[in-house]
Amino acid sequence: MNYFTEYKKMLNDALDTVDQQSIEGFEYQLAFMARYGYPVLVCGNGGSAAITEHMSCDHTKGVALDTNLLPFMIPLQSNVSLCTAIANDIGYEHIFSKQIEWFQTDKPFGVLVISSSGNSPNVINALTAGRNRGAVTMAMVGFDGGLASRLAKVCIHVKSNNYGVVEDAHQIIMHSMAQSIRIRHATNKESLKL
Repeated sequence: MNYFTEYKKMLNDALDTVDQQSIEGFEYQLAFMARYGYPVLVCGNGGSAAITEHMSCDHTKGVALDTNLLPFMIPLQSNVSLCTAIANDIGYEHIFSKQIEWFQTDKPFGVLVISSSGNSPNVINALTAGRNRGAVTMAMVGFDGGLASRLAKVCIHVKSNNYGVVEDAHQIIMHSMAQSIRIRHATNKESLKL
């Protein structure tokens, strides 16, 4: 068996571990936030950071297109100057939590983290800061779920110990949720391009 075939099987097996109700609950929260234009602060490290940026694109521009929703996602790691200033002066474990503490809004908001291990200190601090401010906390995790799975109000858990597989599964789930929300809220389903 070549490795691609083996990898494809690992990915399919990992996706089969995901609880469908957790995806529905997660999707409901995202659609609710988008309906009222409530901001969602998203963050992650490494490959997970890339997924949160992709998610911001697909759930802001993508979900808004051809719907009456007002999604607004802000990837916290995208401001490199701010992240490096916080990391240098306060500590890398606070690069997200400080932004959440300082975030100015008079609306409800969400904090969404993506982490394969579910244990990265800066991600845990982000969820804690969100909980302290009354934000809706969401997590997409892998491995054994880590502390993030217990801190988040809603959580999607991909049970795999392979970083690539977990990240690919998170990406697939992210896309499926964005498309599902668009389909359900489309102003014209016949002209909708996915």
